[in-house]
Order: sequence, then C-alpha cells, then structure tokens
Amino acid sequence: MEPPILSDDLEELLPSTPLLDDETPFATMMSSFDDAAHQLGIDQAAYAILRKPDREISVSVPVRLDDGSLAVFDGYRIQHNSGLGPFLGPLRLQKGLKVDELRALAAWMTWKCAVLHIPFGGAAGGIRINTQRHTEGEIERAVRRYAASLLADIGPDRDVFAPDVAAGEQVMAWIMDTVSTHARVTENASVTGKPTSMGGTLGHEDAVAKGLRVVLRLACEHFGLSLSGLRISIQGAGTVGGNLARILTADGHKVIGLSDISAGLHNPNGLNVAEVIQWREEHGSLEGYKEPGCETLDNNEFLATECDVLIPCATANAIHSRNAESIKAPLIIEGAHGPVSARADKILHGRDIRIVPDILANGGGVVLSYFEWVQNRMGYSWILPVINKRLRRFMTEAWTSALVLHEEREVRLRAAASMLAVSRVAAADELRGVYA
Repeated sequence: MEPPILSDDLEELLPSTPLLDDETPFATMMSSFDDAAHQLGIDQAAYAILRKPDREISVSVPVRLDDGSLAVFDGYRIQHNSGLGPFLGPLRLQKGLKVDELRALAAWMTWKCAVLHIPFGGAAGGIRINTQRHTEGEIERAVRRYAASLLADIGPDRDVFAPDVAAGEQVMAWIMDTVSTHARVTENASVTGKPTSMGGTLGHEDAVAKGLRVVLRLACEHFGLSLSGLRISIQGAGTVGGNLARILTADGHKVIGLSDISAGLHNPNGLNVAEVIQWREEHGSLEGYKEPGCETLDNNEFLATECDVLIPCATANAIHSRNAESIKAPLIIEGAHGPVSARADKILHGRDIRIVPDILANGGGVVLSYFEWVQNRMGYSWILPVINKRLRRFMTEAWTSALVLHEEREVRLRAAASMLAVSRVAAADELRGVYA
C-alpha cells in the first residue's frame, strides 16, 4: 500500500478513519486543504479545527420491508464547519457508502460555499442502501426514519439537505414532509432541489451545468483559448454532464466526446448530442449507441482523446497517477468533486495542463440551493431570467476573487481557490471564537 499523505496525528484527529491510500477522495480533498493552509500560514489551533468535521452523526435506520421482515440500514450525516452559517450539503443513497467519502464531500461543500461567498458551511450524508433491491415504499420508509432520527440536528437554520446519488426531488419531498410533520409547520427551506410545486426553485435541474458554462467562458478568455470551435470532451452523461453537453452544443461548441459508466463515445466531427441523450434516456446507458464517425472507447481511451477542453463530471479521482500521462487536453475543468487526484494534479501541472478546480467550477448547484433557501425564507419565487443572471454573477465574482489570489500570490488556480476558501472560513472561525 502507498503511504498515506496525511500527517502522523491523523488517528488523533480522526480516530475512526483507517489509513488511506493517497488517491482516495478524502486524501485528494485533504491535500488541497493542507497546501492552502500551509501557504496561508494558518496557525496550529485553527488548522486542527478546520481539518476535522464539527460533528459526525451515525444512526441506525430500521425499516419494515414489504414482506414483513425488518432490515436495519446505516445512516450518516457529516457536518464539517459552521463558521459561515448553517450546514448545507447532499444526501446520497448508496449501497457502497463510505464515511471517508462523506467527510471529503462535506469539506468540499464548506470550501465551495466559502469560495462562492454563500453563508453556509458544508455537510454531507447518506444511507447505506441498495436502491435497486428495494421498492419505493421501502426506500421512503428508510428516508423518513433517517430524517426523523436527525431532527435535532437538521432544519432550515441547522442543516439543509440537497439532492445527490439516488436522492432526487422525491426524496427531498419526503424529508421536507417528515421535518414539517414533526415541527407542525411547513418547513420547505429544510431541503433544496425539491419539486417546484413544493417551493423548489426554477433552474435547479441544470444549475451545475450552467455554472460550468460561465466558468468555461472565463477560463478560455484567461488562458487564451478561442471560444470559437472549441472541441470539448465530457466524462459523465447524467444530470451534470448530459445537461452541459446540451447547453454547450446550443452555444455552438463541438462536443466530440461524451461518456458514462458503460461506454465512451467519441466523434472528432462532433456528436449529435440530442440523439445521444435521447438514447441514454431510452436505454439507460450509452452502450450500443451508433452514429456515423462515432467510435466507442473504454474510460482510459476516452480520457486520452485529443480535445481542447476536458470536463470530468463523473466520479472522484477519475484522473489518477496511472492515466494522467495520457491526458492530451490543455485545459481541464472539474465538473465533479475531486475528479483529479492529488498525485495526478502534480503530474498534469508538470505537463503544463491547466486545471480549474471543482470548488470554483462546479458551484452552480450550491448557488441554486442557496437561492432556493432564500426564496423559501422570503416566501417569494424568482423568475428564471433573474435566477440565471444572479447565478452568472456569483460564478463570475468567485472566479474573479480566485484569479486575484492566483496572480498576486503566483500560485496555481487550485491553490488560489483553496486559499480563498480556507482564509474566509478561518477568519469566520476566529471572529466567532472557541466556546469551551
């Protein structure tokens, strides 16, 4: 096993965390944080507080199954840092749920909120359940029991849920109803990403993709890439990658690559994105799709294809030390959380490949969650043009702030974004002080 990148006091700070390989999502997140904290000169006390979650909650989720038997699932909620405000973060339903990945995700949410100047701290949670093996009724009972077990720690002023893996609008509606039933008042601001009929905001379905479009334009202008005739490859064809491919095609860009877990499609002349997405909706994957000039590749072959911009929107550490040398794109924009491992990041930097980091690039979803929370608290819904305009402003201001640090401190954009985030959270923690 490769030696862990974290310091020797990891066991004291995170006693439930096993020794980690240096290309896990948690290690990737911690590498960026450690680098930023070191460059900022964060003192030891602040460093110890920032690198450890404020609270880790573990609950048992007993569920009566349809056949009358009882199953008990594991549920978690990691609340990373509340220096800037209440917690905000995703819920995922996943059979292979890992607590270390939730820790990484919660921290990423903290840094992302800080970069985007959103008054929330980061959180993440989930239920370890195989949604493919359970009925909708069983999943609903699991979600409601999970939410009920966390009632003292969640809600509009404590911890707000957002959608993630296998937890979409319907799951958010169940959680909102559970919280509201116990509060005896409708608490629609307790979750985001819910149906618009229940107070969900317009535009939340493609918010991450729209934010990525803003960052793509800004990055190309900064790095001297012409916006005319860009050849773009997108790893991931789901909510983020699929919507991004559709939006960029409508903007006149050429999407030459699109992939999901089953297959990677590549057409140097540009894919027919509308047909690709329709095929995936009808068949559940990209496997079997054909069009003139299109070839099917495995994941490593797909990532190694030549393009102007590579946008990984699928999984953490998709680009790692074993495939980083094969990347041919001069610019990578991170659409997923931590798609470039810490070791791969160093390799790509050595090859002069520019990277726009996740906490800066894929923040559109966080911005829309904040917008939804604000609208719910106001009791007033915004129209879509207003939402889109405000989303562009938040993304542009975050980019500009990171760029200032990037140029003033002569550091890479990843370091600049991380330094911006860590400095803002550390400043808030210092002002609030330590209550003990």
